[in-house]
Amino acid sequence: MKLFTTAPPSVRSSAGDYLSRIADIARWHEDAGVEGMLIYTDNSLMDPWTVAQATIERTSKFVPLVATQPLYMHPLAAARKISSLGFLYGRKLALNMVAGGFVRDLKQLGDQAEHDPRYDRLTEYSQIMMALLHGETVTLAGEYYQVEGLRLEPALDEVLMPDLFVSGMSPACQATAATLGATRLSYTKPREQLDQAAVTGKNLGVRFGVIARPRSEDAWEEARARFPADRRGQLAHRMAQGTSDSIWHQQISAVAEELEDARSGAYWLFPIKNYKTFCPYLVGSYEEVADYIQSYISLGFETLILDVPQGRDDLGHTMRAFDLCQQPAV
Repeated sequence: MKLFTTAPPSVRSSAGDYLSRIADIARWHEDAGVEGMLIYTDNSLMDPWTVAQATIERTSKFVPLVATQPLYMHPLAAARKISSLGFLYGRKLALNMVAGGFVRDLKQLGDQAEHDPRYDRLTEYSQIMMALLHGETVTLAGEYYQVEGLRLEPALDEVLMPDLFVSGMSPACQATAATLGATRLSYTKPREQLDQAAVTGKNLGVRFGVIARPRSEDAWEEARARFPADRRGQLAHRMAQGTSDSIWHQQISAVAEELEDARSGAYWLFPIKNYKTFCPYLVGSYEEVADYIQSYISLGFETLILDVPQGRDDLGHTMRAFDLCQQPAV
């Protein structure tokens, strides 16, 4: 099992504070045995490659999981970023290949592609980028990219070759993940709505937040204090739901409306419903949260990505739950 965390959005920090916060989060998680950190990208955030370099410089083996959107750079530019960081630091990156984005961002960038063709474009982009990293000379007259005799110098050391991730639940996303041999990240429904038949493909990952405490009552008190009801947030969520073509966003939003208090046992969607985050939360005692995490692992999810952490103490509570879920049954 691979465990990652998530970098906080830069828009919520000042320039100097953000660098120290990223460094602290990376060190805390590296010390706790977490493999790396997902770094988002959109039109309002800092360049994720710059954040990745800052993370590398302040840790010894932590792996930045960099969101990579074809609209922001040519596949050669992405390959050069990866190769350059590998050459300078001898460190590995992972890549979360992003097909779409916020509607406003895509409109600002002049991207009018439909949902499924965006994944076709992502596949073509990723294949060029990975071929370059492997030292191949690439010639391609594709639907989206045309290159002739393209080569990357220096090619990336094979031991530093990045792992690929793709986020989504649609058939188009599943096809892209299978073609690229990538781990497909998704956001799951409550476990009583899941079974093995609902989990398709191999190399699966899931993203969620955790609020765990020794007692369930204390965890829920913390959860409701951290994510109170927000009328403006609920309206923003409904607006986003009405304009998004994301399959997972539509499905998870429907589940949030169906559940009383957006809750099913330890599974909680209230933060999504109030537009405070974009993933479910697991809330409860260490044992309750560990049991829920174990159910995901049993279904075949091999990569788990945690939501943005609140602090070092909160991480300690979360890791206690993970320690329990990985203990063999007696």
